[in-house]
Amino acid sequence: MKHCHTPDALVDDIIERVGEHIVLGLPLGLGKANHLVNALYQRARQDSSLTLDIFTALTLETPTAPNELGRRFLAPISKRFFGGYPRLEYAQALKEKALPNNISVTEFFLQPAGWIGCDLVQQNYTSINYTDALDYLISAGVNVITQQVAPESSSEPLGASYSLSCNPDITVDLLDKRSRGEIDFLMAVQVNRQLPFLGGAAIRASDELDLVLDERAYDFALFMPPHQPVSYADHAIALHCARLIPDGGTLQIGIGSIGDAIAAALVLRQQSPQEFKQLTHQLQCAASWPKSESGPFKQGLYGLSEMLVEGFVELIEAGILTRTVNGYCLHAGFFMGSPLFYRQLQALPQNKREQIAMMPVNFINDAYGHALGSEQDKRQARQNARFINCAMIATTDGAVTSDGLENGQVISGVGGQYNFVAQAHALKNARSIITVRATRQRGGKLSSNIVTHYGHTTIPRHLRDIVVTEYGVADLRGKSDAEVIAAMIEIADSRFQESLLNEAKARGKLPQSYQVPAAFCHNTPERLHSALKSGFDSGSLKHFPLGSDFTATEQRLSRALTLLSESAGANKATATLLRCGLNANQQQYRDELARMALAAPSGVKEKLYQWLLLGALDSL
Repeated sequence: MKHCHTPDALVDDIIERVGEHIVLGLPLGLGKANHLVNALYQRARQDSSLTLDIFTALTLETPTAPNELGRRFLAPISKRFFGGYPRLEYAQALKEKALPNNISVTEFFLQPAGWIGCDLVQQNYTSINYTDALDYLISAGVNVITQQVAPESSSEPLGASYSLSCNPDITVDLLDKRSRGEIDFLMAVQVNRQLPFLGGAAIRASDELDLVLDERAYDFALFMPPHQPVSYADHAIALHCARLIPDGGTLQIGIGSIGDAIAAALVLRQQSPQEFKQLTHQLQCAASWPKSESGPFKQGLYGLSEMLVEGFVELIEAGILTRTVNGYCLHAGFFMGSPLFYRQLQALPQNKREQIAMMPVNFINDAYGHALGSEQDKRQARQNARFINCAMIATTDGAVTSDGLENGQVISGVGGQYNFVAQAHALKNARSIITVRATRQRGGKLSSNIVTHYGHTTIPRHLRDIVVTEYGVADLRGKSDAEVIAAMIEIADSRFQESLLNEAKARGKLPQSYQVPAAFCHNTPERLHSALKSGFDSGSLKHFPLGSDFTATEQRLSRALTLLSESAGANKATATLLRCGLNANQQQYRDELARMALAAPSGVKEKLYQWLLLGALDSL
């Protein structure tokens, strides 16, 4: 192990040991050693005799605002949340279409919706399951791995061991293969004391490291995306999902506002079972799913998740994640989250933090044997598993679209979604649960996310299982096409049910006599609001159920800006908001106007911005 005092010195060593062709593997998301990567990028940019091929996933970019109101909201937040995060220079070059010819970047998972229209990224994207990323890196000839690591003590330099912390997902298996002589590469790391020290397979011996940058001057703030507001639809989806989780089972949750809401719904079920039952009754759950799991968790759940999402910390604290496997209540492959999440991880009592094991993704994402666990042991541990993931669109025959558009543009990537769906079919009594919001609104136009067909598929219909929208649960496994189509139409928004029904009948996929049952003929946002209003009034349901680093004013603004974004481009919707804003009480929203520098608008344009914002705030 050689200590280097600057990133450039480390780059010198890499070139000396590897040569002029560097095939660089970077971990997904948070674990990238940004200073080292930028130093390598700059060296290759300045010296065309070098070739730098970068293989990675989920390059994190600070969000940008699509319009003036968004910019006013985002500018001060960016300083708070992302001010200390060094931007990856190869990403900036890709955005500016300025990547040198001797440098290439290939990703298998993209920051959601962050690279639409970027030709080079879209062309170099590689669509693979997360469990295949290890073999893909090896076949690409990776000869350098760089990664952030956490020391055992924030007050001491790197000692005899360290933690891969947020990203053991692929690196653990790479290191193990190298130790067996199956592959060879340089392991170059950047120590960052901001990373939580987590256990499991993430803890490694320091003698595995070849090059180390351990200088406090290069510690940097973690990428910290703030929580997104949870809508009525998200809470409804979560309450439906929470009824599908059996006590003593195994749980996986995906990222995002629906994942936050699911964790909150499970906590509500644990702590206030009567209110949980009342809310699910008001959602008319009984008609869509006959068996309801609504009692507190006595045996507890075991967490098995590709991503350690924030909700799992809530479940640990609430005494829900208590079923242990080999001493751990949660196995996860990587993590990333808000500032609040990182603080919660750091503040967890040692006995609880030691129950979280960070593991390679090939241990987590499938049921088959791994060096860290046999297939028999996995199958025994993963009892009554419920793997919950989100999708953008679902077809009436049960296919799911999660990662791209039908024109070929990639939104994100398949990641591990297919792995968990396949695992649900491989394990006894396991189920895959795909959540889909029933509608979307863009430019003031409302569209159904339940469609007859779509030109891109992530999960094929032959792996259909359970689909959940805000309007109910469709159990599709083992059902005929007619049964599946009927079930999907029943959980669609009622404004689109007739057209979906007519199309199915026209294709001969439903009997002409079939009609949507009366229980599903009132699938409207108004009914959802009525059903969930008591939960919001009591405080059991919140727009930020896991907390937020936004101020109360910013929380209200984030919801208002979401409404404005949905209405943008629609003259009728915009006119309605303007009229509402003209009649709004400005004094009531003085804090929001001040935060957006619209308390004293200058000129016609700023006055219009003020009225639109007031209209959105008054419509919440």
